[in-house]
This record gives sequence, C-alpha cells and structure tokens, in this order.
Amino acid sequence: MNNIGTKKIRILSVSSLMAILIAISPYLFYLYESFPNNNVWHTSFFDFKTEFYPSLYVAAWTIMNKIVPLMLLTIWFFTCKHWWYHVILIPISMYIFQLFSSVNAEVQYVDEFEIYYTIPVMMIIIPIVYIVRLKFIDKYVHGIDMDKINKELKAYKEKENKS
Repeated sequence: MNNIGTKKIRILSVSSLMAILIAISPYLFYLYESFPNNNVWHTSFFDFKTEFYPSLYVAAWTIMNKIVPLMLLTIWFFTCKHWWYHVILIPISMYIFQLFSSVNAEVQYVDEFEIYYTIPVMMIIIPIVYIVRLKFIDKYVHGIDMDKINKELKAYKEKENKS
C-alpha cells in the first residue's frame, strides 16, 4: 500500500477512535456507579482501599467528573480548526489541576483554589490568542498584510541608507 493510502487509513482510524470516545463519554462518566459504596474493594485481582474519600463510589464519581470533561476538551483542542483553539487550554489546565487535587491525599480542599493555578496559563495563552486575533483581523478583515508592510519598510530603510 502506498504512503497516501496508509496516511488516509491512519487518519480514519484516529477519527473513528475520537468519535467512539465522544459517543461513549456518557457511559464512561457513569462508570462510577460500578464502584462499591464502601472504602475497600476486594476483587480476585486486587484489593483497593481509599482513606481520603468516604467511599470508592465518591472517589470514582469525583475522578470521573474530571476525566470525562478533560477527555472531551482535549479531543476538541486537537481537532479544532479555529484560530482561537489555544483558549481551550485554559479549561484543560483547570481540569488537570482539579484532577491532581482530587487524587492527592494531602490536599485539604478539592475544587476550591485551582482557579489560581490557571492564572499563569491564562497569562500565557490570552496574549498569544490576542496577537493571533489581531494578525487574523488585520490580514483578512482589514486587508493589512504585516509581512508586506515590513518588506516595504526594510526596502525603504535600505534605500535611505544608500542615499
């Protein structure tokens, strides 16, 4: 099979996987209902115990409340074709911080201070998106091509330096 056919099969496979993940996301979310409502889970393969949460049911519910939206936002980020797609990184970072605080037994309050951890992410992402927006608006809405203007200025300076 040629390279183009292999690439098309790979794209179709990844797209199908993402479509399946989106389609089963409600079922993934409700997986927490299969966990026991006590803090020890005995199976033939392993024993799992939680001391941080009152029950494994609550732990699974809390974690699934973070993982499923994080998964959907990540899929959206990687498949979005809009110029503003970097803004999706802000809620992604918030869910990542919330997920880490949900599984960290040393954290006393879950889902309370994670917004403050996203501020550095916002300080990086928002200016980048604003600059991209300005360039996008200037080029396609106002018809201003900054590359063309910079070339003209450079040519003007070279002409002025020769005189």
